[in-house]
Amino acid sequence: MINIKKIGLLNALDKGPVICAEGYLFEMERRGYLKANLFVPEVVLDNPQVVEQLHRDYVHAGSDVVLAFTYYVDREKLKVIGKEKLLEPMYYDALKIARKVSFETRTLFAGNIGQSNVWKPGDKEAERKTIAMFEEQAQWSKQGGVEFIIAETISFFGEACLALNAIKNVGLPAIVNLAIDVDGLLRDGYTPEDACKRLADLGADVVGLNCYRGPRTLLPVLKQVTEKVKSHVAALPVAYHTTENEPTFEVLSDGKGNTVFPTRLDPHVATRDEMAYFAQEAYKLGARFIGGCCGTAPYHVRSMAEALGRKVAASKYSPAELTKKQKQYFIPVATMHKKGSLDDKTAR
Repeated sequence: MINIKKIGLLNALDKGPVICAEGYLFEMERRGYLKANLFVPEVVLDNPQVVEQLHRDYVHAGSDVVLAFTYYVDREKLKVIGKEKLLEPMYYDALKIARKVSFETRTLFAGNIGQSNVWKPGDKEAERKTIAMFEEQAQWSKQGGVEFIIAETISFFGEACLALNAIKNVGLPAIVNLAIDVDGLLRDGYTPEDACKRLADLGADVVGLNCYRGPRTLLPVLKQVTEKVKSHVAALPVAYHTTENEPTFEVLSDGKGNTVFPTRLDPHVATRDEMAYFAQEAYKLGARFIGGCCGTAPYHVRSMAEALGRKVAASKYSPAELTKKQKQYFIPVATMHKKGSLDDKTAR
């Protein structure tokens, strides 16, 4: 078995898939430790043991990467909600928690830079703020001991370049993942494949796609990227049923014209089989950094890992194959209501 901690990210990618769980925000919200809409991970300060346990749950399920829970922990975001004073304690504590789990489980330790929500094409002041934010986050991540940094959920090519520069300036490997909106383009007009190729040419070690799109609507975009890019490619969909008519989870509806993002997505959660199928197809297309973003739970990660040929710690508890005798004992609930069942006879 490969000692992924010893060989590092890039060598691991050369040898086969690296699995990464990224579903922290939505999983913490589902567990009751994070406020929807704001999505600021104050749980890092309020309940650090819960964050540590989720890291362990994802590793148990097969994640090769412990990703510091610093998504949305940036100066501008916290300033808007009046909690800028929490920035450094939250950032450093998130790094400390992730580093501990990574060291103890011998997994890769990654820093995280998310979209700024500030950057605008041609806006010099917004660019200045974005550069300052990204540089600050990259420097803190380097000080915290991360082995590489993932810049993710970025929907502007120009902004992705700024994130890449910040990571390269601290001398760490860079993964840059783009989020593709409803029209199939980045918001400054680039196609996903052109943007990824340019980022790879600029020095990104891994380029790819994450968030917004579920397995069904991310695969066609991923195919375009892998056909054009020669570097390692990442693919991390949201774990939701997006469709051709509603290609991102922000526009999923209840069938009555009402969007369900972010707190009524439950009926749209992808099955473990769908996520497993995505992992297999993404690998066939050439992606090697594979995982799940928003909505991804540990059982999704386990199914993806197993679909890629892994036997992970959580595989001990994968669904059992029942013998004929066992099937007779463990009677599915649905069969109890068929004609001639005990309930049916009792009712008469």
